[in-house]
Parts: sequence; C-alpha cells; structure tokens
Amino acid sequence: MTAESIPLHFRYGLHRVLDEVRVLPQAAWSVDSSPNRSDGHDYEISIDVERLNIDAASFRQMEEVARSSSSDIEQGVRTQILDTVEKRGKMHNPVTGSGGMLLGRVRHVGSKLSAHHRTLQPGDRIATLVSLSLTPLHIEQVLRVNLHAHQVSIVGTAILFDSGCYARLPANLPESVALSALDVAGAAPQVTRLCQDTRPGKRVRRVLVLGACGKSGLLVGAAAKQAGAEVVVGVESYPTALAEGSALGIYDHIWPADAADALSVADVACRDGEFDLVVSCVSAPRAEMAAILCCRQGGTVYYFSMATSFTAAALGAEGISRDIDMLIGNGYCIGHADETLALISNHTPLRELFIRRYS
Repeated sequence: MTAESIPLHFRYGLHRVLDEVRVLPQAAWSVDSSPNRSDGHDYEISIDVERLNIDAASFRQMEEVARSSSSDIEQGVRTQILDTVEKRGKMHNPVTGSGGMLLGRVRHVGSKLSAHHRTLQPGDRIATLVSLSLTPLHIEQVLRVNLHAHQVSIVGTAILFDSGCYARLPANLPESVALSALDVAGAAPQVTRLCQDTRPGKRVRRVLVLGACGKSGLLVGAAAKQAGAEVVVGVESYPTALAEGSALGIYDHIWPADAADALSVADVACRDGEFDLVVSCVSAPRAEMAAILCCRQGGTVYYFSMATSFTAAALGAEGISRDIDMLIGNGYCIGHADETLALISNHTPLRELFIRRYS
C-alpha cells in the first residue's frame, strides 16, 4: 500500500483526535492514547517507549515552575509530565506548545501502512522524528528524570501514524547522545541549504548563531563552517557552555551575551558588520530582536527555537524597517537524521563533547 492510498484521517491520525473541532493531532488539545484501540490499528505503529527527549524550551519552562514552587526539581518535572500526558494524551506542553521526541521498541506494525513502514519488525529499536506534541502517549511509570540531558526514562506506549518518520539508532554513538542529536536533526541540514543558496543577494559569507553552544547551536555552527561560510560567530550566555564551544574550533569567535538584550548583542556581534544569515537556537523568550538587528538588509533569519514568538519577529522587523527573510525552523527535511548523525560522527571534538554532555 502507498501513502496516497491510505484514507487521510488514518494517514494523519485524525481518528485519534478527541476535540470536537476537526483538527490534526498536533493542533488538538487532546488525543486518544489507548494502546489497544481497534479503530485504525492497521494503520499505526505502536511503540513500547523507553525514553522521552523533551525539547529545551519545554524542559526549561517545567524546571522554572518546579523552582518557583520550591519543590524538588526532578519531582516537579515528573509531576508536570504526568499531568500533561494524562490530560492531553500526549506530551504537549500547554505553555510552550512544544514537545520533543522518543526512543522505544516497536511492538506492532499495522498491515495497511505504507511499504517503507512495513520494513519494521516487532522488537526494532527506533527514535521517532515527529514531535511528542502530536504523538499519542500513555505513561505507566516515570523511572528517572535526567535534568542535564532533558531526557526522561519511562515505561509507556506511543503511536506513530503513517505520516510520521523515525530513525534506527547508529551503533557508533551512545543512545542518549544519538537521541539528543536527533531531537534537533532538522537544524544543521537546513542551515547547510541556506549556506549553499546561490541566488543573487542570498550569498552567505557571514553567519551568526544565537544560543551557539547548546546542542542545536553547535550543530548549526559546524554545518555552516562545513558548508563554506567564511565567518561563523556565536553568542552564548552560559559561561560553561561558552568555554566548551570555544574549544571545538567551530566558531571564529563566541561573544558572551544574553540574546534577550538585543542592543548588547548587536553591539558586540556586529563590530565587523551585520550578518548574511542569523540562526536563533535560543530556548528562552525575547530573542527575536537580537537576530533581526544583527541581520543585514536582504539577509535571512532562521528561528530554530520553540520559544520564538513569530508575532514579535514579524512586528519587530517591520518596526525597524528591516527587509529580511524570516524562516520557521522546520524540524524535518529529507535525509536530516543521517546528515546530522554523520556531522557528529565526522567531527571528533563535537562528538566527544556530545558524549560528555548527553551520555
């Protein structure tokens, strides 16, 4: 069976949506996460979930809530995850609107799925490459919260629809490291495309990365350098991360600054001129204007962060008369998982840092 021959409501998972309004699972407030639902079972992959990788914006928001309530942070994050999944049937943070992705073992492969999905076998271990914000998820137990890696070990079940995609984990990286990289797999390949754009006025020589030393920032910086950018500059607010990132040889310079302070970022980062491409990987709010101020007229800003306010970005660019292309960070592009894993595997210092951080 081909994807085109599958009824759309099964292909995209509308049969799992519980909202009265007809929307797709990501836009739905709640979905049915029953592991053994009969309706649509032949069009689904069911997964025994071992680990969730929560996106940075969501995890940071849950940590802040836990701190403000003076509770144990690990327990506070655990409670919020369980509460969200119980209410919504998916790990879809109601504040940030974001999710993450998961690692697990295939339990069932529907007989009416597209041919490429039916190459899976029960027992195969996979990482999903679609957001937890649209993935029906049932949690039986939370085993461990890893605050450092933004990962949560669980016992549970998830559903992947025919429209979803996944990756088998590589043998040359620890699972937690591969999962961390795959969570942001769309970032580096998209930046490679932008750096190789040959259209008049879109040539990329100078690249700035905000949030330069987080996992997506490091991958983006490495991709830009590999794609031939002449100057790659970073901005990072965390001293430890800045020191780690500076040692990799990816960036020509990394400035210590808070991306929420747009003028300060522009003052230090643009000493030698504005940038052709600015990539925002900041997992905190109010970083939109720093990216816009540092981008030249006719340049491109690529927002790869779920903390981005696209209203603030659109009105902010208008407010300072900046004629630029602003792109939403699409987490998917063809071949993104393999390209991202290859980038880490082929860059020894980057790989070693990922292993130290996320193992």
